[in-house]
Order: sequence, then C-alpha cells, then structure tokens
Amino acid sequence: AAREPAPAPALTFARDTFAFPNESLTKNRGKPDLYANYCFVMARAVTQFQRFARFEPTQPRLDTAAYAERVRQVVARPPWHEPLPADARVVIPGYASLHDLSREEEAAVKAGLGGKLWTMVHWTNWRVVFPMTSAHQEGVASLVVDEIRARRPVQLLVTNLPSWELNHTVIAYDYRVSPAGDVDFVVYDPNEPYVPGIITFDHAARRFVATRLFDTEVGGIRAFRMYYGPLL
Repeated sequence: AAREPAPAPALTFARDTFAFPNESLTKNRGKPDLYANYCFVMARAVTQFQRFARFEPTQPRLDTAAYAERVRQVVARPPWHEPLPADARVVIPGYASLHDLSREEEAAVKAGLGGKLWTMVHWTNWRVVFPMTSAHQEGVASLVVDEIRARRPVQLLVTNLPSWELNHTVIAYDYRVSPAGDVDFVVYDPNEPYVPGIITFDHAARRFVATRLFDTEVGGIRAFRMYYGPLL
C-alpha cells in the first residue's frame, strides 16, 4: 500500500478532534444525558470542520445558542465538497480549535451536531454484511494512503462482523510503514478522544487489523471509505 512515510498528518489530534467521547451504551447504562451512537456524526463532523470552519480565537465569544447555530452551519455542508476559502468559511469566534470549542461548549456543540438516525441507517452501512476480497481491502489501503499524502483525512467504516464487537467509524489521518510493508494508520476514534488509535494494513495477509481501537480485541477487520461522494 505504501513504502514512504506520510509527508505530514492530515489533521492534528487533540486540536482538530472533539474533546468529548461518543459514549458506550453498554458501559454507561442508566447514565443521564448519555451521548451514545454518535460516532458517525462526530467523525463526519471532523472533516466538515476542517473543510468549512475557521476559528478566530481573538474575536468575542458567543452564547450557547449562537455556537450551536454555527456548528449547524458547518455540518450542513456535505463532507465530500471541496474545502472553502478562508473568507467563505463559517467563523467560530473565541476559540482556537475544534477541541477547545468542544471542551468549553460541549452542550452547544452536541446540539449543533444534530441527530444520529440517518447516519445509522445510511445505505452504505450495509456493506458490512458482505465479504470483501483481499484485493478490495488492499485497494482501500492504497486510496487511504493517497488521501493522507494529499492532506485529506479519510473516514472509514470498520467492522469485524459476524462478531458484534466492532461496527464503527474512525478518521485515518496519518500512517507509518514498517520494513515489512505493513501500514499502521493512525486514527481518531470518536469513542476515545484522549489518545489516537491504530488500524494496520497487513501487507502479507492483505487485510486490515484492529491494532489499537477502543474496547476492541486485536484481530482482523474490514474497512470501507465513507462520505467521499453523494452515494458513498
């Protein structure tokens, strides 16, 4: 999939990512205001903020309702659209980054991100039930490398069905290549906002492996690109 390291990460973890987690339903049963099953919303929004928002930390801060509206404006744009020029982006005043905004204005950000239903029933999610060839998975890995080298983070649908352990989404934004040709993709996992995750493309086996993902056993998985066009 790759022999050279990435020239630079496609985003900066803990700056361009959310400060709060997508919470586990099974681990937080009965928790008030549980924020669960928003992984697709959160991962997609990372791309949307990178492409369509501009942070202006020296400008005066807004109230909660106004921040929620700014977030709605950002996530209303399809994530596959080309990045906007700086003067056309949604301005987020008073904060330097998505991480800072979501740490200090968590309620506003969650309100602005909106609902999760349509991301959960999106027709492309049904790809997880089909077996995929090693050639297909190698092709996905190669495309992800190309996107990261172009400084474009990639949203991936990852699954280890028929196990129900992992049916999830992450953002790949950097990679490292081993001497054997294996590619460690560094990912933002909405379930784990405190440390990056790792999924590996095993060059010899031509498959992806969940190397370090939140609450997931190390083992083979399948990966698919998400939200890179109107149909996919």
